[in-house]
Amino acid sequence: MRHLWLLLVVAGCSSGPQIESDWERSHAVQLAGEESVALPPYPKNENLVPVYVSAATDFKYFVDASTLTVAPRAREIRYVFVARSPNGVDNVSYEAIRCPEEFRVLATGEGPGKWSSRPGAWRPIVKGAALSWPYALSRNYFCPHRDPIQSAEEGSNALRRGSHPAVYVEPQNRN
Repeated sequence: MRHLWLLLVVAGCSSGPQIESDWERSHAVQLAGEESVALPPYPKNENLVPVYVSAATDFKYFVDASTLTVAPRAREIRYVFVARSPNGVDNVSYEAIRCPEEFRVLATGEGPGKWSSRPGAWRPIVKGAALSWPYALSRNYFCPHRDPIQSAEEGSNALRRGSHPAVYVEPQNRN
């Protein structure tokens, strides 16, 4: 009985709230086993290239072409994405697509010029979802025929053309 009481006391002590030090809070990404992400400059309007996502929304979507990076071996493309509401409010995120089927958010915008970096988990790209910009970006711009683009220049050209030249986009789906 005495051993049971001691076991309960020890178990009770270890299940209490954990207090993090300032160092632990500032290094949470490394402690969680995630890589730290070098953040690009915050997007500027002059670098935003419009992208078509869906006719089912009043939002306007953009990619900051100056932030586009490509790691072909990893099949990964990184970019800054902006979703602008009809009221002119920008939702800014730094994202990655792993061709052709996964994406994740690496950081989100907290206001003009400020990033909040906490890389999210890789998630599947949902085909055919009405507002699936990862699907539109993967299919039409960054992963033609399921293969990643080979350079940032190739991606920038695809964005400026309205789609990658290796991808056929039906005219009625384009604005």
